[in-house]
Amino acid sequence: MAAYVVRRLILMVALLFVLTAAVFVLFTLLPGDPARLTCGKACSAQTIEANRHRLGYDQPILTQYEEFLSGLFVGRTFSADSPEPIVCNAPCLGYSFTRHEQVLTLIAKAAPTTFWLAIGAFIMWIITGISLGIFAALNHGHWPDRLVMGISLVGYSLPSFFIGLVLIFFVVIKWSWLPFPSYVSPFDNPFQFLQTMILPWIVLAVLNTAFYMRLTRNQVLETLNEDYVRTARAKGLPERTVVVKHALRAGLTPLVTAAGMDLAYLLGGAIITESIFNLPGLGALAVSSVLESDLPLITGITLVTSTVIIVANLVVDLLYAVIDPRVRLA
Repeated sequence: MAAYVVRRLILMVALLFVLTAAVFVLFTLLPGDPARLTCGKACSAQTIEANRHRLGYDQPILTQYEEFLSGLFVGRTFSADSPEPIVCNAPCLGYSFTRHEQVLTLIAKAAPTTFWLAIGAFIMWIITGISLGIFAALNHGHWPDRLVMGISLVGYSLPSFFIGLVLIFFVVIKWSWLPFPSYVSPFDNPFQFLQTMILPWIVLAVLNTAFYMRLTRNQVLETLNEDYVRTARAKGLPERTVVVKHALRAGLTPLVTAAGMDLAYLLGGAIITESIFNLPGLGALAVSSVLESDLPLITGITLVTSTVIIVANLVVDLLYAVIDPRVRLA
């Protein structure tokens, strides 16, 4: 187990190194002048050249990448030969000259919103999806099973923007049950935080619950026909123990895989949901950075979200051995 973890950590570090190189080369070699993107429409040629020098775009590609990579560990300085150099502390993902702030600082401000959005929705869809999936499996072929599968089909078919707009129209505008979403930290005003986040949580939960209902139902139905489940029932174990400890646990592997990846993707920003409910998360930050052609910020967000997905893959692999005793990590 320990050797496997060490190997996976080494592989993860190597993959992160390749990721930084791929992202840097991709955004550096994009068509267009990166220095020109830092200026407005009335930007002069002299200003563009000054920005090119300040950002280091006048250096060879390899030198630019070396400075970018070293900035992740020791930081870097932009406009070092100017009267007011810009110091970017490690880990430096770049400096946004459009917003006049470090990329990591901008991401750190937006990340808590996306984190709470992802965690709240994740808890809702996992509890609801698995519970209804087990309920449908235990009533296989009867009307509760058909009802649950019908609900999942409807939920799976509706796009997130439609669900969000319907909720805003009825819950906020027509019935006035909730005020229009205005995000605050849960540590500043927990009640307003819940009022703001409940609708976005529902939107994401509806979309994912439908998938987890179907996946859980199929996994439980498959494992209920296994010999060890029949043996557990023959021993007189309670039905709840048979379903949860034997049938569900053996079928959790694909659920854990899907849950880990879905949560990781969601931590990278729910672009549509954040835009509909005006949440200042990573998704909204990514959209604005693209609209403003803020290349350093786009690069930083891409690296952070990709890193989250890579780490989530490692965590999911390690959880396999914990959940399923048949899995041996060597």
